[in-house]
Amino acid sequence: MDCRVKPGNDERRIRILWRCIERLTFAADIWQVPGMKAALLPDRGVVKVAGDDSGKFLNGLVTVDMGKVTPAQAAFGALLTPQGKIIVDFILAAAEPADGGGFFLDCPRALAPELPERLNFYKLRAKVTVADLSASLGVLAIWDNAGSTEQGLCYRDPRLAELGMRCILPPASATDIMADLGANLIDAAEYEAHRIALGVPRGGTDFIYGDAFPHETDMDQLNGVDFEKGCFIGQEVVSRIEHRGIARTRVVPVSFHGPPPDPGELVMAGQKNVGVMGSGVIGRGLAAMRLDRVEDAITSATPLVAGGITLRPVKPQWARFAFPGDSKAAE
Repeated sequence: MDCRVKPGNDERRIRILWRCIERLTFAADIWQVPGMKAALLPDRGVVKVAGDDSGKFLNGLVTVDMGKVTPAQAAFGALLTPQGKIIVDFILAAAEPADGGGFFLDCPRALAPELPERLNFYKLRAKVTVADLSASLGVLAIWDNAGSTEQGLCYRDPRLAELGMRCILPPASATDIMADLGANLIDAAEYEAHRIALGVPRGGTDFIYGDAFPHETDMDQLNGVDFEKGCFIGQEVVSRIEHRGIARTRVVPVSFHGPPPDPGELVMAGQKNVGVMGSGVIGRGLAAMRLDRVEDAITSATPLVAGGITLRPVKPQWARFAFPGDSKAAE
């Protein structure tokens, strides 16, 4: 049909235009928010803490102020050893009272089975129940123009705005949420690449649970420790590190050419051990390194090498700590 409208009868022109519009076709996803992505995270589990005393109970244990955790605001925190090292980190999300209330802990799947046992150790007479729900609930990450949905328990990632939104839901419901949001469900590996590009550490790969302080994993930079709240397990040690500024090791981003070194590869500056490589993708990765030794390597122009691959430390945008090479860059 010729849709070119010639001068003449206005009524005829309108009829021609409508017939042409009716013939137009659009891609099925034309109304989706551009670039919105989502992925089910198979490495994440879900533990629920419920009961009249659940908020008070958790507040005496974890690194964040539970009084600030609401259905509208999740929090990033951890359970520590008395020596201040991370047993497990998690995102705490509060359910609406109308939905039964309680707190859901978005945690590493590998540690979910033992987390109820660890929390119940401190239960005493508190009116709380703790249950691992990982067999029936999963975690969906949504990023790049994340929208909103009424389905599942959804919350903004409290670590960084760029990490987007997360939803706790039965995995079978993921397609319904995708339709609601108009997002594309993609492989979890793409979320990993997004996380690594932002420089956000992941436990079990970028640091070892039971062997790292919150500062070493950048929890103090990513809203994971509330230094103004009351007591929590390990607080004395963590507060001392904060106030004395003695965090020498941190997980930091690194760049390189080509595929990444294997996780666990030592990072060397000449003959000196500087740290250990963590997760990585093509061109980018994370490594736990002694910042003072990295500074010495930069000053002496000694390359940092892991598995035969030269690394370059990259300061993340969110970092508020002194980064190796800052003074040299300012000159």
